[in-house]
Amino acid sequence: MPKVKLTITKSDCRCGYFRAGQEFLVEDLCPPLCHELWNIIYPYVFALQNGADLDQDTTRAKAFDAICPDQGRVVIHGEVAE
Repeated sequence: MPKVKLTITKSDCRCGYFRAGQEFLVEDLCPPLCHELWNIIYPYVFALQNGADLDQDTTRAKAFDAICPDQGRVVIHGEVAE
């Protein structure tokens, strides 16, 4: 199963959990993310781990960008780790 690298690209997390540039590698278990953010990105992570290409602007890629449901305070980028 491919690993998925998650990178925090923007952070204004009101709880201070994240900082821009922070990275997580998803293998079998959930990374230490708040449940709101994990619930948003889990379907994308699962799809990438199972070989999917996702819509990325006008192309398809083994990557995604997602925004925290808490007023967009955190932006995360996910991609298949090489």
